[in-house]
Amino acid sequence: MTSASPDAARQIHVSAAVITDSEGRLLLVRKNGTTAFMQPGGKPEAGESASETLIRELEEEIGVRLDADALEPLGTFTAVAANEAGFDVVAEVFAADIAAQRPQIAAEIAELRWITRADADLIEVAPLAREYFLPEA
Repeated sequence: MTSASPDAARQIHVSAAVITDSEGRLLLVRKNGTTAFMQPGGKPEAGESASETLIRELEEEIGVRLDADALEPLGTFTAVAANEAGFDVVAEVFAADIAAQRPQIAAEIAELRWITRADADLIEVAPLAREYFLPEA
């Protein structure tokens, strides 16, 4: 029997999307009761794979319906959690092709924005998005 390391107890596992528009801007959302903008996505429910989690979360949060073919795995990324002090986020990240669908505020989302790196200086951006996925333009 093995025990989890203390670091593992301080991790939040999520699935997250990288969604860009035709101008190369990154879609970020701000959840109700929070200040940081982050990539759409969230925590898995029992038995869900990372891609299943993201597909469900995208529909719940921004009203976008996708199947697994619209997701491209980008890898696992770790960053300081934006909303939970003392925790790290371990994210399975996918590029999501939302094609002609138009994301909109739904579920626990208070606001969504398409941003560039320059825009990120004007708002609070979660470390995961800031460190790995903000476009240079």
